[in-house]
Amino acid sequence: MYYKLQGMADIPKILLLLVLLYVLAAEGRRCLYSINSKDDLIVSSPVNNNGFCKSVVEPQGYVCQEHKLTTEDGYILSMQRIPVGRSGKTADKPPVLLQHGIFNDGFTWLFNLPNESLAFILADNGFDVWLANTRGTKYSRGHTTLSPNDKAYWDWSWDELVAYDLPTSFQYVFNQTGQKLHYVGHSLGTLMALAAFSQEKLLNMLRSAALLCPIAHLNQIPSPPTQFAAGVFLAEELYWLGLREFVPRGQAAVKLLEDICHLPGINCSNVMTIFTGSNCCVNSSRMDILLDHEPQPTATKNLIHLAQMIRKGTIAMYDYDDQGENMVHYGQPTPPLYDMTSIPNDLPLFISHGGKDMLSDVKDVQVLLDSLKDHDSDKLVVQFIEDYAHADFVMGVNANQVVYDPIMAFFRLN
Repeated sequence: MYYKLQGMADIPKILLLLVLLYVLAAEGRRCLYSINSKDDLIVSSPVNNNGFCKSVVEPQGYVCQEHKLTTEDGYILSMQRIPVGRSGKTADKPPVLLQHGIFNDGFTWLFNLPNESLAFILADNGFDVWLANTRGTKYSRGHTTLSPNDKAYWDWSWDELVAYDLPTSFQYVFNQTGQKLHYVGHSLGTLMALAAFSQEKLLNMLRSAALLCPIAHLNQIPSPPTQFAAGVFLAEELYWLGLREFVPRGQAAVKLLEDICHLPGINCSNVMTIFTGSNCCVNSSRMDILLDHEPQPTATKNLIHLAQMIRKGTIAMYDYDDQGENMVHYGQPTPPLYDMTSIPNDLPLFISHGGKDMLSDVKDVQVLLDSLKDHDSDKLVVQFIEDYAHADFVMGVNANQVVYDPIMAFFRLN
């Protein structure tokens, strides 16, 4: 088994993560085995007909525009634009594209109060804010020919997010504004960007990139449930059972989390800690708001791809675990690598990571930084926050001063 107990103190954590993973898997099987029931066939998250702007942004007093864009492989994505701050002043600074991580959507950047949430802070400081929502999430479930209930709809991993979603989002913002853009990615949103930059893509539309909790190398990841799931090939099991959409908001999983959160001495932030690390600064009283929006679905194939990275220690394209299949897709028996040393040395990068993060581990981040050792010194800013974990960077009540002010200062220089 890949995951190893570190001592008796780990046993309660292991029991909890086993229950969580079992329920997630059981929920997947329930959806799969009930396929003969017409009512149970639809396992997709319901779409709020009011849209993201009316549901989330406008109630906070901001102007918001809904946009739809279509990728080359047919996925219809939603994007929201906040072109005006609460003062009513139109943006006079360049556009900023915000890209969320796995199991999230654009709500990531709007979780806290307006003076604590990056999207609102950027808008109030004169930036033209654009919120991306990757394929399969609540507001980006459209396709030109497929339904989310078709297995083919979920035939993608983060390779496709790099090849299609991100370039489509970049091009759309660039076309709409006529300006190069700044980029902010969190977690998987950083991997998408790093992979694209390593192929020298998007650079003609980019001013600078801020990468929060960078995900590149993952083989030293200390998160117990993530490490455990990769070690027991959980995603592969679900995939070969026929479950192509991974729905962490399945009824049984949500009920379990609610029950756990209401146990004496436990709140939802404690549960999140097991996955992300000990977040110092997340307002636990707002966790019910988070659970109204997150977690979002993803493709099971996407989870397999990430698990491959954890087990192999490589940053490579999806491995079909068959030389013949790899030859069909890549023209070689093994998947091509994303070479982080190929990222242009003059690309302005702001990298921020935390000492308590159990998904973007300090040792893994250092491997990435070693790949950037030849980067122009005046184009690379590295910020290390000792007491921050994975969620603090997007949900921390003090992130506005600790992280977001330095990001805006970086943007103004670039």
